[in-house]
Amino acid sequence: MAKILAVDDSVSMRQMVTFTLKSAGHEVVEAADGQEALDKARGGKVDLVVTDVNMPRMDGITLVKELRKLPDYRFTPILVLTTESAGDKKMAGKQAGATGWIVKPFSPEQFLNTINRVLG
Repeated sequence: MAKILAVDDSVSMRQMVTFTLKSAGHEVVEAADGQEALDKARGGKVDLVVTDVNMPRMDGITLVKELRKLPDYRFTPILVLTTESAGDKKMAGKQAGATGWIVKPFSPEQFLNTINRVLG
């Protein structure tokens, strides 16, 4: 299965994402904000990144932009998982290089279907 970086400043949300992904057989690396995620991404390649938008130190949109600058992450799927549903936020995510946008709360089944689709 895939190695997935789950990024969210909410401990409970990170636990829910991690539980859902692990139950489907994926390996999960967790980060509490964009800066920690960027450091972990540089430390070892992952197959997919799932990130929140609103976080301290570095937000999700900036994280997407920074990851896209790294050769290893130019084509890595990046999903934004957030409570933000405004069109301008989604556009900013797409322009930054996000592969997809999932609005919280999410159904685990729908979430895993999206994960499987972007992983091919």
